[in-house]
Amino acid sequence: MRVALFVPCYVDAFEPQVGIATLELLRRFDLDVTYPFDQTCCGQPMTNTGCHKEAAATEALFVRNFSGFDHIVVPSGSCAHQVREHMTAIPQTPAVKAVRERTLELVEFLHDVLKVDAFPWAEFPYKVSYHNNCNALRGIGHAAPSELHGPFFSKPLDLLKKVKGLELVQLARPDECCGFGGTYCVAEPAVSVKMGYDKVADHARAGAEYVVSADSSCMMHQQGCARRLGVDLRFIHIAQVLNGATA
Repeated sequence: MRVALFVPCYVDAFEPQVGIATLELLRRFDLDVTYPFDQTCCGQPMTNTGCHKEAAATEALFVRNFSGFDHIVVPSGSCAHQVREHMTAIPQTPAVKAVRERTLELVEFLHDVLKVDAFPWAEFPYKVSYHNNCNALRGIGHAAPSELHGPFFSKPLDLLKKVKGLELVQLARPDECCGFGGTYCVAEPAVSVKMGYDKVADHARAGAEYVVSADSSCMMHQQGCARRLGVDLRFIHIAQVLNGATA
């Protein structure tokens, strides 16, 4: 299976260790993994700010970089959602459609495609709360949104339960937005911060030592909120936990 790794802009700039962990994790499964070096952005920041037409060149470059692979894997639910649902500023040729359909977020790739049933190298003996990124939850179906009142399921929790020593704690409002929202946090900073403070308080009340998520963007926002509140919480990407990171 030929797999291309797409590393989001903010991961590359602020949390490169997440990209490295994702690459190492994928290689554990004997996949033919390639990192196209000309990759840049998926176009999400422009789409978020209403500049969709201006994203055309970025989208076209993405397609050129990632054509010809069986799957494109990205450690970000929001970027996977952007490619699959919003990469429409360019003509929808067969090549474009193929890239969009084959782009998967890391958790869904491990859960749905590889159907991983064990991570024998992983041990994380801490109390962990999980943050559902909104795009991952409602956009690509990571878990069951509470407002739909359907049967419960959670792909990331299914994977985390396979990690030795990891204890999941339950949030009071597990699928509430943390307020990051991409460029929303710039347009509405006061609202964004209040939502972030509420989310951090929920993690703390649950007794979490670590907050785990599939999206570094949300965690960076919450980490800043936690520091300003003086709340002793640590944050780590699910790719790092599944790859066997030690705290």
